[in-house]
Amino acid sequence: MRTFLAGNHHLPPELRARLAADPDPGVRREIVRYWRDAPDRVRRALMTDPDPHVRTSSVRKWVPPPDLLPALLADPETRAAAVDHAGPSPELAADPDPAVRVAVADHPDLPANLRDRLAEDPDMFVRNAIAARPDTPPALSERIVSTLRTDNPVAQWILTYRRNPNVGGDRTPPPAPPILTREQAEALLARADL
Repeated sequence: MRTFLAGNHHLPPELRARLAADPDPGVRREIVRYWRDAPDRVRRALMTDPDPHVRTSSVRKWVPPPDLLPALLADPETRAAAVDHAGPSPELAADPDPAVRVAVADHPDLPANLRDRLAEDPDMFVRNAIAARPDTPPALSERIVSTLRTDNPVAQWILTYRRNPNVGGDRTPPPAPPILTREQAEALLARADL
């Protein structure tokens, strides 16, 4: 019931603030999802929440206060989401977590030297993010794409879709993804951090 309430757009701010401190992390996640203009104290509480999903969704939704950014970058659960607010750096481009390196590769302010470094990344999703950037030179993009062959049809579909989102109607849409077993779907969702 509290989860249902948290998604109600007509709740008074006082009740939403109480639900933001609810013991159930699902309720707190719903507050993050639906409360666009939460006050700063509520945002801060949710960005420092004990539940990693609440913290991560909060960082993805709202701009963190500058004093929280170092802790969010130090937290393995929120680091990838915090990259959007911190900007790319050589340290983040070398992070052991490929999700962080993908976030760096996606950052609009990525300098050319880090772009070129990430073009050689061992993770194919990082290289694909570089290939999909509009500022990646065509020759580099083509070279990266040639390294992205995989026997996994789901991974191949994801990689292709990322580079060709079928924008503008002049591109052929990518083929539909194959039907997955439960184990394949769970592995894919885990890889995507969902």
